[in-house]
Amino acid sequence: MADSSLGSSGVKVVVASSGDENHPPENILDGNTKTFWMSTGMFPQEFIIRFAELTKISAVTVDTYNVKHLKIEKNTSQKASQFESVTEKEFEHREGRLQSNVISLNGSSATHLRFIITAGYDHFVSVHKVNVKY
Repeated sequence: MADSSLGSSGVKVVVASSGDENHPPENILDGNTKTFWMSTGMFPQEFIIRFAELTKISAVTVDTYNVKHLKIEKNTSQKASQFESVTEKEFEHREGRLQSNVISLNGSSATHLRFIITAGYDHFVSVHKVNVKY
């Protein structure tokens, strides 16, 4: 099952490394690729999402702009600390177009997912949508 609006299912952004009042981190959960969270221009950038309960995840789809390299980590506790690496992905540059990448998490169980953008194709990157396949 995939939810086009994670925010409506109790998922929350609990940490974001940067913020802009016009493009807040919560935008990544609203299911709309026209809204987004924008970085401040330095790397790494990260955000952490929290599920309402321990959740088994088969894959995530991430819609981004100018992201070059992304790491995903998880944890299973109620606190957003002590993460373990799940996967890393290099994104193809899509000049002037959104990058949409499906990333397998192989049925990992998590309470939190941490997304770490380690490099971009430009100084600024944006994350437009995160979708989870359970």
